[in-house]
Amino acid sequence: MPQDRPPVAGPRLIARHLSRAFGGRKVVQDLSLSVLPGQVTCLLGPSGCGKSTTLRMIAGVERADEGEVLIDGTLVEGPGLHLPPEKRSVGLMFQDFALFPHLTVADNVAFGLKADKAAKAARVAELLERVNLSGFGPKHPHQLSGGEQQRVALARALAPRPKVMLMDEPFSGLDNRLRDGIRDTTLEILKEEGAAVVLVTHEPDEAMRMADEIVLMRAGQMVQMGAPYNVYNAPVDKAAAAFFSDINVIRGVSRGALTETPFGAFLTPGHADGGKVEIVIRPQHLKIDFDRAGRGPNPTPQDGTPARGTVTRARYLGRESLVDFRMDFDGSILTASVPGVFLPKAGTALWLMIRRDRCFVFPAR
Repeated sequence: MPQDRPPVAGPRLIARHLSRAFGGRKVVQDLSLSVLPGQVTCLLGPSGCGKSTTLRMIAGVERADEGEVLIDGTLVEGPGLHLPPEKRSVGLMFQDFALFPHLTVADNVAFGLKADKAAKAARVAELLERVNLSGFGPKHPHQLSGGEQQRVALARALAPRPKVMLMDEPFSGLDNRLRDGIRDTTLEILKEEGAAVVLVTHEPDEAMRMADEIVLMRAGQMVQMGAPYNVYNAPVDKAAAAFFSDINVIRGVSRGALTETPFGAFLTPGHADGGKVEIVIRPQHLKIDFDRAGRGPNPTPQDGTPARGTVTRARYLGRESLVDFRMDFDGSILTASVPGVFLPKAGTALWLMIRRDRCFVFPAR
């Protein structure tokens, strides 16, 4: 079991107004976050948005142009101050694992430990057992699978009991079959250790699976921050919604806080009268009205107005089928996700409805 830590009052990690520029271009702009003990915060966004640079500033590998970093209330980065990584009590994990090939598994795990021989051996044995690698101590990295190397890298990073664990795409080198199980094992151990965890990823599924809090980044800035449920179900804009899944977009004009669409009128308060809006809905919330198939629309107050589309393509993805429709009202393509197997032929006309409570309305850009 992990050694008990003294309780920490408040966040274990605080980053305030971090900024960094390269060649006059700001890669990170005014980013702030805080992470509690045992909390996992994911920096999520496309390649080049500043995720890894943020992580490197927190680690001390990169110097911040502006801002501060505090670990357990102690300033480690700020104006005139830049502590190196080894003095910050941070653990680092990268996608290439960075194991020393000439050292055994046990020696890799013990590398960063400052203790006597017996204490080192006990800590190494404890961690190898917790990552399900008991008995692997004498082996060398080349004798291990990718998943086993990842677990050795985790054990090595955790060995000195860091206060903050920083992980940059640590699972991207693993195949999909192994990835989920190793993520779950890693998450369980990190929670037990009580470190504040910052994980960089460009995969929304990984962030949703592992994070207590997601920081969505774009062009060096924080776009949205919150629990996975909130970031997914209350995106701040169309691009944020589209980052997590495919989306359908229905365009219209707001008049008197209402926007008329082929699916009926939508409430659009807060949008300028005469302003163009985009109504965003995910494929799983676009419903095929099987009851009305072939009979035409017969709307009820509960489900709104159905609109007709013609199937252009259908494909089966295992758990669901995706069906593309060319809509009668404007020729646009909308995609519906249907659980299980549903593969109508191209040219089939069907009526569609949308879940109004699952729609997002944004000003058109």
